[in-house]
Amino acid sequence: MNVAIWNSTKKMILFLCLICMVIPFLSSCTDDSDTTVGVWYRRADLTGLPRTQAAAFTIDNIGYICTGYKTGSGTEKRLNDIWAYHIDGNYWTECNSMPSEAGYRNRAAGFAVGEKGYVTTGYNSSSEYLADTWEYDPSSDSWAQKDDFVGGARYGALAFSIGNYGYVGQGYNDNWLSDYYRFNPNAASGSQWEKVNGYGGQKRVDGTAFVINDKAYICCGTSNGTYPSDFWRFDPSETTAALPMGTFTALRDIADTSDDDYDDDYAIVRAAAVAFVIDGKGYLTTGTNGSLKTDYWIYNPDTDLWTGDSDDDYTPFALLNSGYQGSSRSGAVSFSTGTKGFVLAGSTSSTNLDDMYELSPYEDRDE
Repeated sequence: MNVAIWNSTKKMILFLCLICMVIPFLSSCTDDSDTTVGVWYRRADLTGLPRTQAAAFTIDNIGYICTGYKTGSGTEKRLNDIWAYHIDGNYWTECNSMPSEAGYRNRAAGFAVGEKGYVTTGYNSSSEYLADTWEYDPSSDSWAQKDDFVGGARYGALAFSIGNYGYVGQGYNDNWLSDYYRFNPNAASGSQWEKVNGYGGQKRVDGTAFVINDKAYICCGTSNGTYPSDFWRFDPSETTAALPMGTFTALRDIADTSDDDYDDDYAIVRAAAVAFVIDGKGYLTTGTNGSLKTDYWIYNPDTDLWTGDSDDDYTPFALLNSGYQGSSRSGAVSFSTGTKGFVLAGSTSSTNLDDMYELSPYEDRDE
């Protein structure tokens, strides 16, 4: 090779190497440490009364909130109304309240199967645990009674739906409970509920569940005066002869209870939290573990790991793009479409709430 050309080539190679070394350095130097991940936007306040411990479900692009506990004048503190939030339009409409036979309740379980919503169990003003189940049909704005929940009356149960079935489990009825049941709205009257065996985790009341890719994830709540740290997956497609309705599998705990270092910074344990799903990941926020929470945590089912704001990388719940700080709370509800997640209502230590927020998880917020 010509010496001049070779020398020129060597200089070009050296120059490119220096560029490759400098670019990462510059990137690290210009990283904005005052930026946090996720922006919460305030959406239309619930038109109905402020409340906590309500039931909720999502059908198509509409979220529904019903029942709950209110503050204010009068002897009846529990509710039987239902409100529809139109996600595309950001507005609320009032629907027909639950029938008089259903009464008023709080701490009920809500879920949707197909194009209908369901409310079951709860607690009424006569200090009674409830087991009745009611179906709401948005197309006719009407209610119909279904089979009573066969697990027995209780409150604070958790609920989710997968495919053509709803699932309700755990809760409290003078004892913390650990049982689960499957609901088939299309089955004949008298056979709509069936027991689901196989759960081996802690009992709990006011737990949280979310569904990703037709698998349910179960965590949080309280049990015997403590906050459970176990975390479970339920897969209805994973069946055996002994477990024909699906299998429960224990996942990594959500607290630092082992010698492993995967969860050293976890601060997820809590009760009365909410969860929703965006793009195949679970988001859990609010609740209480002795103090009310504003943080949020993201669960990746591919790695069985959570990321969250223990290191201040994530914008706390309700810190809006405008800088407004919403109230920490427990007993809220959530709507989830799979691509959007909303948190609504709940209670501070002294006030029931009617405000609502939507998380934009990929947006950065400058501090």
